Amino acid sequence: IKMARMGCAWSSSRAVVVIFLLLLSCMLEIAAEFDPYRVLGVSRSASQGEIKKAYKQLVKEWHPDKNKNPEAEDMFIKVTKSYEILSNEEKRANYDRYGQTDENQQYGQAQQSFRHFHESFYFDESFFHFPFKGSRDFADNKYLLNYNQYINEVVPDSFRRPYLIKITSDLCFSCIHIEPIWKETVQEMEILGVGIGVVDVGFERRLANHLGAHRTPSILGVVNGKITFFHYAVVREHLRQFVEDLLPQRLVEKVTDRNYLEFLNNWHEYNKPHVLLFDQVATVPLLYKLTAFAYKDYVQFGYVDQGLTETANLLKKYNINTYAPTMLAFKENADSPADIIQSKVMKKQIIDEFISNNKFLLVPRLVNQKLFDELCPVKQFHRRRKYCVLLITGEEEVFAVGKKAFLSFASGNTKEVLRFAYVNQRQQQPLCDILLKDRDGPLPQVSVVILERRNAAGKVLYKPVMGGWNGSEEDKHLLTEQLDILQKDPSVLNYDAMLPELNNELASVSMFLIQWLYAAYDYLTQIGDEILHNNWREMMPLLSLIFSALFILFGTVIIQAFSDSSEDKQSKPKAKEAAKSEDGSPGSANTSSRPPKKNFVEVTELTDITYTSNLVKLRPGHINVVLVLTDSSKNILLSKFAKEVYSFTGSLTLHFSFLNVDKHSEWMDALLEFAQDVMRIDNDEDDAGHKVDYTGYVLALNGHKKYFCLFKPVYTGEDLDSKPSEESGAAAASRSRIGPREEQQGARKPVPRARSTSTLQIHHKLDRLGLWMERLMEGTLPRYYIPAWPGLEKITANK
Repeated sequence: IKMARMGCAWSSSRAVVVIFLLLLSCMLEIAAEFDPYRVLGVSRSASQGEIKKAYKQLVKEWHPDKNKNPEAEDMFIKVTKSYEILSNEEKRANYDRYGQTDENQQYGQAQQSFRHFHESFYFDESFFHFPFKGSRDFADNKYLLNYNQYINEVVPDSFRRPYLIKITSDLCFSCIHIEPIWKETVQEMEILGVGIGVVDVGFERRLANHLGAHRTPSILGVVNGKITFFHYAVVREHLRQFVEDLLPQRLVEKVTDRNYLEFLNNWHEYNKPHVLLFDQVATVPLLYKLTAFAYKDYVQFGYVDQGLTETANLLKKYNINTYAPTMLAFKENADSPADIIQSKVMKKQIIDEFISNNKFLLVPRLVNQKLFDELCPVKQFHRRRKYCVLLITGEEEVFAVGKKAFLSFASGNTKEVLRFAYVNQRQQQPLCDILLKDRDGPLPQVSVVILERRNAAGKVLYKPVMGGWNGSEEDKHLLTEQLDILQKDPSVLNYDAMLPELNNELASVSMFLIQWLYAAYDYLTQIGDEILHNNWREMMPLLSLIFSALFILFGTVIIQAFSDSSEDKQSKPKAKEAAKSEDGSPGSANTSSRPPKKNFVEVTELTDITYTSNLVKLRPGHINVVLVLTDSSKNILLSKFAKEVYSFTGSLTLHFSFLNVDKHSEWMDALLEFAQDVMRIDNDEDDAGHKVDYTGYVLALNGHKKYFCLFKPVYTGEDLDSKPSEESGAAAASRSRIGPREEQQGARKPVPRARSTSTLQIHHKLDRLGLWMERLMEGTLPRYYIPAWPGLEKITANK
C-alpha cells in the first residue's frame, strides 16, 4: 500500500512537471515570436537614433491607411509595441535581462516561482497572465463595442448621457493593473446612468483609429459626440471627477432666497417646468447632474443647499424636511409645487419617473415640431389616442386674459387623453392659416381647436370651437360640452387637413450666438486640456505650425507699417509741390487737370502665352479691354489709350491689353464674324480691293460669359453733327457729349470727310473712347455673343 501511495504521488508530481514544461515551452515560443529587435530590424547594441530611424521607416511602410496588405495592421501593432519597449531604457533593460515585454510584470516573483518550483510546485498568479488568459477581463465582454455600434448607438445616446470607454488589447499588460479600479468605477457609474464601453484594439482597429486611441490602456469619455481623453492617474476618485467634468457647465443653477423667484418665474421664457432639489450636500450630486443632462431639453434644474443660511426662508416657505433629500416640481405656479417627492436614498429610477411625469407645463407653447410630436403623439391604438386642445392666440398683452383663463381651465383637467397647449399665431402662421380656414364661417383670431393626429406625415382630424375664446364662463362651458361629446363620439372631429412642420422658434439669432459661444468655450477648454496633458512630442508639429503662422503674421504687420510710413513721407513733398504750382506756376492750369505723378496704366500684350489667363479663363465679372494696333502706330495709340482709360483704372474688374494686328489679323477676322451687322456697314463703305483696317479698334472681352463689345475709330475733325464711322458702343446721344478739346481741334484743323478709317489721323482715332468706356461701365453697349473664343492657332503669329 505504501509503495502504491508513493507511486501515485510520483505519478501526480510527474504530471505536474509535464504540464509546467508544456506551459513554459509555450511561453518561450510566444516570446521567441515577438522579438522587438527583430521586428525593427536592429541589433541589440543599436542606439536610440538607429531605433527611431528604423521605427519611422517601418511605420510609413506598414501604416494600415497606406498599406493594403491584410497583415499590415498586425505588423503596425508589432512595430509600435517594439518601439515602445526599446525607446524606454527601463523596458529595454527588462527585456534584455528577462525576455519580458512589460515593465509592470513581476519579474522577480515569476523568476522566484520558477526557482522554487521543485520545492513546493507553487505558481504565482501573475505567471498565468500571459499568454493564456489575456489582459481583458471576462466581465468586459458585455461592454465590447464595434464601429457600427459606436456610430449608430453610442454617439446619438451621448447627447442624453455620457459614455466612459476603455481601450485595451490582449497584448496590453498594463491593462491588468487598472482592472480592479475599472470594475469598481463601472459598477458605480452604471448605477448612476453612465454608459460603459470597451474597445479591443486587436479586433476593432478601425474604431480605435476613429477615436484617436493609439495607446493601450486608454480611457476616454464621449458627450454630445465629442471625445475627451482621461490623462490622470487611474484612481476611482479621478475617474468620477472626469465623468463630472465631461458634462456641460450651467446644467444646474444654485438657488437661494435671493434668486428663487427669478428662477421659478422664468417658465414662460424657457417654456419648461422647473425642478428644485433640496439636500444638505454643499456640491451638486453627480446623479442630479446626470439627470439634468438627460432632461435638459424639457426641464430647468436648480439646487438648494440646506446647510446655507441664505436658504432658510426658502425651506420655511415650502415646508422642507431637512432629514431627507426632497424634489419639488414647479410649472406655471411658482407659489405651489405641482409635484413633490422625498426619499432618504434618491435612486435613478425614482428620479427618472418623477421627471417623466413632469416633463411639460400644463399649457406649454408649441415652439417646434419635436415638442408637438411628444405632446400630441400620433394615434396608434384606440386606448392610446390623445386629443390636443390648442389655443390660437397672439403675443400682445391684450391676449394675456384669455391665456390665463385657458390655463385655469386646463389646470382643472383630470383626463389623461387630453393635452392642452397654445400657439402664437405670428410665429406659426402656416399652421394657424390651415386650422382657421373658413369652413362654415369666419373664425375669430383667438380660437380653440380640438385635434387628433392620424399619422406622422401631418394628417389631423380637427374641429374648431365656434365663437372663439375670450376666457368667459360661457366659453369654458361650451368647451366642456365639446370635450364631453368627443369622449362619447370621436366622429365629431369632422374636418381633416395636412399640417405643415412647425417653425423652430428656438432657432433665433440670439440663441444661435449663445450656443455658439458655449460651444467655443468648451472647444477652447478641450484644446487647453490636450495641450497641458498630451505628449509634447506629439504636440510639437501643431505648436510649430502655430508659431510659424504667428511669425508670418507679425512680420507682415511690421513690413506693412514701415511701408505705410515711407509712403506718408513721400506724399508730403508731393503735396508741397502741388501747392507751389497752384500758387505761382504758369502751367498750373494744365497740371491741375492731369492725373497724379503716378500716372501709368498697366497694359499687357495679348499673345499666345497670355491668351488663356487674360481671356479664356478670365474670372467671372471681369472684362479685358483690348486695343488693336500695328507696329507703326503702337507708341502713339498706347499713349492715347492710356490717357483715355486712366480714369477707369480704379475698377478692380477691368484689365487692359493690346493686340498687334500685324501678327494676329486672322484672330480679328474670326472674332468679328460674329458682329456682321457692324462689319456690314464698314464693308459697304470700303472699296472691294481694300482690306479692313483694324487699327484703333477697341474690344471689351468678357471671357466667362463669352461676349464682346466693339469700339470703332471715330472721325472728329470736320463736323460734330455729321455721321462718323459707326461705333458699336456710341449712339447719337453720346456724340453730343464731345468735350471742348475735340471742338478746338476740329476748329483749328479741319479735315475733309473720308469714307475709310485709314484716312483718319492716328492720334484722333481714340477721341471718343472715354465716352464709350462710360457706356461700358453703365452696361448700355451692344453685346455680341460667341459660342467659343477663337482657338490659339488664330492668335499665334504667322511664321
